[in-house]
Amino acid sequence: MKLSQFNYKLPEGQIAQYPTENRDESRLMVVNRATGKIEHRIFKDILEYFDEGDAFIFNNTKVFPARLDGNKEKTGARIEVFLLRELNHEQRLWDVLVDPARKIRIGNKLYFGEDDSLVAEVIDNTTSRGRTLRFLFDGPYEEFKQTLYSLGETPLPRYINRPCEPEDALRYQTIYAKHEGAVAAPTAGMHFSRELLKRFEIKGVDFAELTLHIGLGNFRPVDVEDLTKHKTDSEQVIIPEEAANTVNKAKEANKKVCAVGTTTMRAIESSVSTYGFLKPFDGWTNKFIFPPYDFSVASALVSNFHLPQSILLMTVAAFGGYNTVMEAYNEAVKEGYRFGAYGDAMLIL
Repeated sequence: MKLSQFNYKLPEGQIAQYPTENRDESRLMVVNRATGKIEHRIFKDILEYFDEGDAFIFNNTKVFPARLDGNKEKTGARIEVFLLRELNHEQRLWDVLVDPARKIRIGNKLYFGEDDSLVAEVIDNTTSRGRTLRFLFDGPYEEFKQTLYSLGETPLPRYINRPCEPEDALRYQTIYAKHEGAVAAPTAGMHFSRELLKRFEIKGVDFAELTLHIGLGNFRPVDVEDLTKHKTDSEQVIIPEEAANTVNKAKEANKKVCAVGTTTMRAIESSVSTYGFLKPFDGWTNKFIFPPYDFSVASALVSNFHLPQSILLMTVAAFGGYNTVMEAYNEAVKEGYRFGAYGDAMLIL
């Protein structure tokens, strides 16, 4: 398939700038793959579509405050640093993106905080992911991490064109986030409230948790028309044995298995047995799912409404069927659904 096939007209006003007041009261579009039928519901109505013995798979990664504002030594030029990944915690080495990148050279020092309380030195600018910084901090590691995170802010996507607010630290995160390491939230999971999860539990629905630490590759523009030539960044994935057992039990009983989010779908499709069952896994994946694609594990998907030409939309279209999903997206635009990380949700059955 071609990149241009994933374009559609999205009015800017339908890109959500704030979340709904209550997590489980965003709108929910329910799409039936077999019939093409579309229903318009509220998210907490999702309970009606699942029964005892069905299983949900959640990505329990936790977003950290990855965006830092700094100044370059001597010139005082403002530099934005986006923390991507910690490389070595003893040496305080981090993989980062810097903006504007052209102004940064090896040996440059960057200062952060009102009183320049944190200093970093650029030690490599040849990595494919941007730059490597060494933070110059003499205190214990925990004190360094606390200082670093106190200066950072929640890394909202660029299409949310407003300053980060204190509430975002809570809302740009799932309620079940546990393992820190993501620079973007698994947004489909942000619709689940504690009350809703409890109601699922009472109904006898099982939960499986895995971890995929989401990187910026999700938001990098695809710059090739031929999708087979697009390369995605590798992301760390951990699928515990307990999660695999929960999912496989539901599959063996011919129950529904619902992947919550495209990142969860990417994780489970990265570790599948020849018989279509989920295998425990601890490693990295750079899997890029686009149509046509044969899915092995999940029979349902919860996802947000994604922006045109994004790899997230391509994964949804692969699962729901290209024509079905693009028609549903056009319907969502027409019906005033909200798009993006803080937007509404879709359930594909």
